[in-house]
Amino acid sequence: MKKNDVIAIFSQNMKLIRIKKEMTQEELSFKSGLHRNYISDTERGRRNISLKAAEKIAEGLEVDLKELFLAID
Repeated sequence: MKKNDVIAIFSQNMKLIRIKKEMTQEELSFKSGLHRNYISDTERGRRNISLKAAEKIAEGLEVDLKELFLAID
């Protein structure tokens, strides 16, 4: 993964945070108001999501939006 690949960083962080919170994709889907397939595609880096969708995912994960964009060393 390239260090500045924002989609890959977002996807990886989203999945790691969701797993750390012991949350399924279906639970995140319900909490964020987004379809489960959308959550799955986003975690796999297959979607270039909108900022509004990113905000909904952050709310569903109960984290600050910026946490989803921070590069992991």
